[in-house]
Amino acid sequence: MQQSWRTPLVVLICGTLVMMLAFGIRQTYGLFLTPISDTLGWPRGIFSFAIALQSLIWGLAQPILGGLADRYGSAKVVALSALAYMVGLYLMSVSTDPWSMTFSTAFLTGVAMSGTSFSLVLAVIGRAAPAEKRGLYLGIGSAGGSSGQFLVVPFGQILLSSYGWVETLVLLALLAGLIVPLSAALVENQPAAVQRDQTLWQALGEARHHTGYLLLTAGFFVCGFQTLFIAAHLPALLVDNGLSPALGATAISLLGLFNVAGCLGAGVLGNRYSKKNLLSLIYFLRAVVMSGFYLLPMSNVTVVVFSSLMGLLFLSTIPLTSGIVAQVFGTRYMAMLYGIVFLDHQIGSFIGIWLGGVLFDYTGSYDIIWWTGAGLGVVAAILHWPIDERALPRTAAAAPAGVSSP
Repeated sequence: MQQSWRTPLVVLICGTLVMMLAFGIRQTYGLFLTPISDTLGWPRGIFSFAIALQSLIWGLAQPILGGLADRYGSAKVVALSALAYMVGLYLMSVSTDPWSMTFSTAFLTGVAMSGTSFSLVLAVIGRAAPAEKRGLYLGIGSAGGSSGQFLVVPFGQILLSSYGWVETLVLLALLAGLIVPLSAALVENQPAAVQRDQTLWQALGEARHHTGYLLLTAGFFVCGFQTLFIAAHLPALLVDNGLSPALGATAISLLGLFNVAGCLGAGVLGNRYSKKNLLSLIYFLRAVVMSGFYLLPMSNVTVVVFSSLMGLLFLSTIPLTSGIVAQVFGTRYMAMLYGIVFLDHQIGSFIGIWLGGVLFDYTGSYDIIWWTGAGLGVVAAILHWPIDERALPRTAAAAPAGVSSP
């Protein structure tokens, strides 16, 4: 029987804290690119590949862990993933060769991120939330990940400057351990209390034949390509242009700070307006902001302006994308269905991060990958426009009385 203290508000708060810690720690990885590469005598492509592969494994594991959470409960998956996160971060700190660094960074923390971040935790929040407030709850939860970026990244830079990258990774491993007790709030008496007449395979088949779901999945590839490339390579890009490493940490934290407002705004607007139209607008504005930043002379001012504007658009796609999945298909298999969409996001992340490092090593600049990211923003804006975001008849019939989809 579900305990009375696990109210929707408690689930929201604890779930948000879980994502804040998990995503915040993950977003410090860009800070380690230069010191790890310089200390171990590696070209940037090696650690860039490890970070990129982590994003890919994060995505590949997402539908699997999402399905396990939908069936057996999310709290167990979150707690075990947090333990894997701790082990992975510690092993990163003692790795001295590319293989061990890739295993710890890519595999262990990649799987850990699958079980502690957006897809799985937002599904729990979405099921706990009142249907009429689901968009707002998803927006607040998504903002939690961004607040982690704002809070943890500068904390990581302080640790890095004070102790070095080895000790910093150990301390971040201890920080990840806080996720374990927070996972207790995510215990669900009935993890998926509605639509029990539908099997997992039926849900997959239904989504596979839904054109809007396929377009949503394709568009999320672009989100991963843009955001994770920027998070991983922006600090190095600024240093290459004569700016300070501290400014790189500030830029990443500003992305997180302004994305809190972006996610909250997207959650609120998504309850009132078309989610797919909002997504088209976000992707188009990303292309404009990326282009403007690269065309202007790079300075402290342009970095702050870019990070602030891009922050408003950075993860504001998440409450809208996950909201469309819940709106169309319901919350029964939300963790798995959104996990599949998120997989494409992580494939984009892998390509963006890895190609960023490889092309830099070959060309000495980020020009090609940056303009590719801006161009893909326009493509994503076009892809989202024809999406049918109306609830399926089965989903609409299962909605509580008086609740309708936008």
